[in-house]
Amino acid sequence: MTAGGRRLRFRTLVVAGNKNGKVGIGIAKGKDVQQAIEKANKKAQKSMVSIPIVEGGTILHEIKAKHGAAVVLLKPQTEGRGLVAGGTVRTICSLAGIENISGKIIGNTRSKLNNAKATMEALQRLKPSGGGEASVDSAKEKEEDGETPKEEQGKNTEKKSAVKKKTGEKTEKKETKTSPKTETKRKKNVSEKDKKEEK
Repeated sequence: MTAGGRRLRFRTLVVAGNKNGKVGIGIAKGKDVQQAIEKANKKAQKSMVSIPIVEGGTILHEIKAKHGAAVVLLKPQTEGRGLVAGGTVRTICSLAGIENISGKIIGNTRSKLNNAKATMEALQRLKPSGGGEASVDSAKEKEEDGETPKEEQGKNTEKKSAVKKKTGEKTEKKETKTSPKTETKRKKNVSEKDKKEEK
């Protein structure tokens, strides 16, 4: 209690991670700082998310995320480059187990909470390294339907040849058409030649 009957409460932001591809954030309030930290730590451990990390301790591709006024850009780096990031981005990436990454806070806000949420959103939107499984599954489905990749290629070539034939017919039609003005000019030229020969 303070003068005037106001009650002080503390809010804390805690980042928890196992440094092996799992990280989470937690926000909590308490009457004192210790209580708020304990509550936030429990929430962070419950909300831990798995993040795909490639060989070399980096992410698979570049990603950009926005939360409120905070905008965070994450880029993969070669092995040995280290954590090139600051503030909440560095803390979250290090606890997630990412050793080589380049991070930049582009937004115009200094709010650590918004920056942390934007970083978590970017890490959650990372695509896993096994992206080729989807294409294999789609190919299997087409084979089950009775369409092999070779048959699909044959259909595509047939369509292309049909389009070429149509375009060839159109060009031939355009070439055969002649305007009446050109015909009259030709007739005049022929008549003038005949007159010259008679003379």
